[in-house]
Amino acid sequence: MEYNLADLFESVVDVAADREALVYLDHPGTGAERRLTYAELDAAANRIGHHLIDSGIRPGEHLGLHLYNGVEYLQTVLGCLKARVVPVNVNYRYVEEELVYLYRDADLVALVFDAEFDDRVAAALPRTPRLRHLVRVGEPVDAGLKAVAFTEAEAAGSPGRGFPARSADDQFIIYTGGTTGMPKGVMWRQEDLFFAGLGGGAPTGEPVKRPEELAERVAAGGAGITFFPTPPLMHGTSTLTTFIGFNFGQRVVIHRKFVPEEVLRTVEKEKVTSMSLVGDAMLRPLIDALNGPMKGTDCSAMFSVSSSGAILSETVRRQFSALVPNAMLLNNFGSSESGFNGTATEDSGAGSGFRVRVNSRTQVVDPASHEPVAVGEIGRVAQSGHVPLGYYNDPAKTAETFFEKDGRRWVLLGDMATVDADGVVTVLGRGSQCINTGGEKVYPEEVEQALKSHPDVYDALVAGVPDTTWGNHVAAVVQLREGAEPPSLTDIQTHCRSRLAGYKVPRQLVIAEAIQRSPSGKADYRWAREVAVAADR
Repeated sequence: MEYNLADLFESVVDVAADREALVYLDHPGTGAERRLTYAELDAAANRIGHHLIDSGIRPGEHLGLHLYNGVEYLQTVLGCLKARVVPVNVNYRYVEEELVYLYRDADLVALVFDAEFDDRVAAALPRTPRLRHLVRVGEPVDAGLKAVAFTEAEAAGSPGRGFPARSADDQFIIYTGGTTGMPKGVMWRQEDLFFAGLGGGAPTGEPVKRPEELAERVAAGGAGITFFPTPPLMHGTSTLTTFIGFNFGQRVVIHRKFVPEEVLRTVEKEKVTSMSLVGDAMLRPLIDALNGPMKGTDCSAMFSVSSSGAILSETVRRQFSALVPNAMLLNNFGSSESGFNGTATEDSGAGSGFRVRVNSRTQVVDPASHEPVAVGEIGRVAQSGHVPLGYYNDPAKTAETFFEKDGRRWVLLGDMATVDADGVVTVLGRGSQCINTGGEKVYPEEVEQALKSHPDVYDALVAGVPDTTWGNHVAAVVQLREGAEPPSLTDIQTHCRSRLAGYKVPRQLVIAEAIQRSPSGKADYRWAREVAVAADR
């Protein structure tokens, strides 16, 4: 047995077959739900895995998942892993041109998609000649788009295992969100992903030392933990959270879409113990619901709420803790290229920046020499050991991002940071989003935290706008709280000056009806810059 995700999952199934593995809740108000034990989920995944093999999909070929959250998503991921087919996440918000890019860049030969995306898939298909096998979930919307019904694929595949031997070198590809450029496919060996993204079977404890130890731990323990990944599974955070739950032999709950009131009903009904989300954009609506229509919801079973992919601001953390004091808030730091790097300190954001206690594999290095920076100097976050192979179909970007040092492989992340004498890393922000104004560097995330502490600001993004005097000036695009009177630029500046150096204070204010983010809550900085530039004309 190797550190292969399918092998590891099957080993858990063999000792926890009758435990509830997955609970799926459909659209709010429908009452539809599905509950599968580990044995039932295993058999369902086997059916899809055998269907792929029987349809001529070969080991190492790529299958896209163009789906909302559902049993079919996880069933297909597991089926791919069993059949040694490489699963590739597809952003369901993408339109034709973006889909053509991703389908072609990822060299997809197969696609499993929701029926409501029929028109987009049909439009992209003529320009993606390698895509030869389609499986549709749901009733057809476009009768002209020929695809195998998912129910038929299930029925045709064998529920038994009987797959060829697998390897720790089998790949898992995670496409980045593309919020700062074109999305890139991060190629992970499954063994590396198991240790870097899944904590080696114990994210808060000691990683396993042999593959067989995972199932031994599950057999020795019991059920009782319910994981609830609330973002879309198409983003790495939710899929990895789900696999962490499976590696513990525990129950995972998923919703088709994120609806705050329904999330809280599920927290109460299913006695959710551990919930994951992405930043303020997802936690703030839960706070609003707890203060409003869902006031009194029983959240007493919940002992942890974790965020990764976007920062939880100090203001939002404080508000949530007042409502759900029993839940520990974990402000995690990581990426598609590194997995998990560390967790923010308790004082993070309280005028001290985003401070992270990183793991032993993470350093702040000079991007040119790759040597560790001195205390207080600015460098880039890097991680060694279990790191990806590189970016799929992008050797130039791979050469820029991955390097060898002292006989170890490293990944150089886009995040700028400093490190203090205690080894605590202060993450400044993405270098690609850094605003150079009058020779000073401003990182949007720091300004956004200050803006979101304003009582009338609900959400905010910060971007640089070309300026004849300063080169660029700092522009704040904000969404106001419902019923709030629009503040003036002077009001915003006065508020920010108590928290930021003068050169970081916004020189432009744009009030937007809503802040545009990805479905998982990640910032769309291209949109923010376009809005700010248009308003400055």
